[in-house]
Amino acid sequence: MSASNFTSLFLLVLIISLTLRLWLSLRQARHVAAHRSAVPAAFASSIALADHQKAADYTLAKGKLGRIDLAISTLWLLVLTLGGGLHYLYEVAALWIAPTSLWHGVLLFGLLSGAGFVIDLPLTLYRTFVLEERFGFNRTTPRLFLIDLVKQSLLGILIGAPLLWAVLWLMQGMGEHWWIWVWAFWLGLNLVTMVIYPIFIAPLFNKFTPLNDEAMKTRVEALLTRCGFRSQGLFVMDGSKRSAHGNAYFTGFGAGKRIVFFDTLLNSLQPAEVEAVLAHELGHFKHKHLWQRISVMGLAVLVLLWVLAWLMQQQAFYSGLGVEAQSNALALILFSLTLPLLLFPLTPLTSMWSRKHEFQADRYAREQASAQDLVNALVKLYKENASTLTPDPLHSLFYDSHPPASIRIGQLLKP
Repeated sequence: MSASNFTSLFLLVLIISLTLRLWLSLRQARHVAAHRSAVPAAFASSIALADHQKAADYTLAKGKLGRIDLAISTLWLLVLTLGGGLHYLYEVAALWIAPTSLWHGVLLFGLLSGAGFVIDLPLTLYRTFVLEERFGFNRTTPRLFLIDLVKQSLLGILIGAPLLWAVLWLMQGMGEHWWIWVWAFWLGLNLVTMVIYPIFIAPLFNKFTPLNDEAMKTRVEALLTRCGFRSQGLFVMDGSKRSAHGNAYFTGFGAGKRIVFFDTLLNSLQPAEVEAVLAHELGHFKHKHLWQRISVMGLAVLVLLWVLAWLMQQQAFYSGLGVEAQSNALALILFSLTLPLLLFPLTPLTSMWSRKHEFQADRYAREQASAQDLVNALVKLYKENASTLTPDPLHSLFYDSHPPASIRIGQLLKP
């Protein structure tokens, strides 16, 4: 394929992706706005009109910001590729480190990350301190925002830079089958991260304390015993210092599994409702959803690395995307920039798969706890997180990892 053909293909995929994203976003906006004036009949007794309208306004505001973000990110992608921005950063990095050095590639990634951060910062600040603040969700202070930023940057330098160097070393030193070695390194790294993240990294950003509500602890431990689930402990995370949104999740694997509750979740739900939410999460564990996803992702990454190994041998891959030089780092960056466009058509399939997992976890929760308690918990979470009850069906089918509220609750309440 010639460079011009590669450029044309890139632009065609970009235009199709951008058009589809904007169309789906505008469909969502019209549908939510059209149903803003009335609470769906199934929720009329549990959701006030004011709360329903807040959820609609929140969804519309996020959608508008998302369209602005999409426009900026598309323009930035064009600047980096056809506009020569990435080639310029390559030459800037060469002023300090010779392109033959692996550290040149690491520096190039750093310059790209820094430039991307500057581009994203205005919308990030607006999302946190204007949009989330307007709807009563933001609890992040400017000081905490800055502290988080410093910690994330230091982690990126101290951990990310050496890991990136290792990947580039494997790409350079392992011959034509380097992609198998990189895949094995990536897979091992993910498994190690699952072990060390909850113990060493997460506590850098949040405080985790053992669950000290004895009644709740007894209820949860009885549920874990019924489900045959062993964990390293039950913890409460101070999620309220950043946001009013609530959640609960598992982290780690094997003997190192932990159950983490946001303090906002425990403050908003009754004990029986918390138990039902946890039973749903245990359903994911029981059906081995995490390992299914790791297996599929592992296979996908292996295939993608093989594709990258072929692409990086094609001069048109570089020149067709606005870069005249060739290097492993450039190939990795160009592939990372264009990959979301290529994978976007798979979004409905991954969303459908995720929704299937949610239904399976809900059915398991019905068996181990009360379906009505789970419904009550979901209604409260929809209300407190300002989740719209009236999403556009096509937008939901394409993007939503969880079933729409009416369908999900209808399934839970089936005899």
